[in-house]
Amino acid sequence: MPNPSSRLLALLALMQTRPSWTGADLAERLGVSPRTVRYDVGKLRELGYPVEAIPGVAGGYRLRAGTSLPPLQLDDDEAVAVLLALRTATELGEAAGTALVKLEQVLPRRLRGRAAAMRRYTEAVPKPGGVDPDLLIFLVGACRDHRRVRFDYQEARREVEPHRVVQVGRRWYLVAFDPARDGWRHFRLDRMTVKRPEGARFVPREAPSAADVVHGIDAVFARHRAVVLVDAPAAEIVARVPSAVPVEWVDEERCRVHATGESPGALALNLLMLDADFVLEESSAELDAALATLRRRLG
Repeated sequence: MPNPSSRLLALLALMQTRPSWTGADLAERLGVSPRTVRYDVGKLRELGYPVEAIPGVAGGYRLRAGTSLPPLQLDDDEAVAVLLALRTATELGEAAGTALVKLEQVLPRRLRGRAAAMRRYTEAVPKPGGVDPDLLIFLVGACRDHRRVRFDYQEARREVEPHRVVQVGRRWYLVAFDPARDGWRHFRLDRMTVKRPEGARFVPREAPSAADVVHGIDAVFARHRAVVLVDAPAAEIVARVPSAVPVEWVDEERCRVHATGESPGALALNLLMLDADFVLEESSAELDAALATLRRRLG
């Protein structure tokens, strides 16, 4: 990263994502020497950003709340408006969640009273399967910091190693390794009663792929399945299908649907109810036959 200005912005962005960083970690992420990191920290201080040094063997640097919101400059009303929009979003995506974490971490002291009042006196009625922004922020932080989380789930106490928060259709799930059951599990966020604060740190394990997670969640709903590429935006298809049906964003005009059905004929009808053109990416001989039967009858 030869451009000093780009390097400073990258350093500033990194420091907003964690409560603290060691100099060695920053040097590794930026691809520079520890001496360069110390130099860049000094430049940030000269620019008015409150970077504190943490003493000790495991010390490092942290960015405390200052008088502005780096690097994007927002006035007080704009900052509160952004917080309100993110916190009351009924379908809070991962990008919105991480933006909320960054914004709250550097919120100036003079705005914290207004932010607290906003949290207390504003509320959005969630859609089915909606997620509590505070819960999402807590779990994303636990995944990032590799800390165990404890919660009650279906009348049982669980303590797991969180890996990632995943949205499938309109529902949110925590993908985590459960040491007590020696295996990977997924948990619906709206069924979790989380105990705070986070637990002990753990060493991350090799996690299952996103496709395995989707199929694992979807497996409980139907015996017959297909994956189709749909010529319609994800938002339109999500509004048409049940909340249990996983819909993946592909681009602005297309999405991928993991469709299911209790029989090949029911699955074929479910695909027609998407009300959009689609291409089969994963199918079966039974589904192909059911679609051929529908074509013949309609013809």
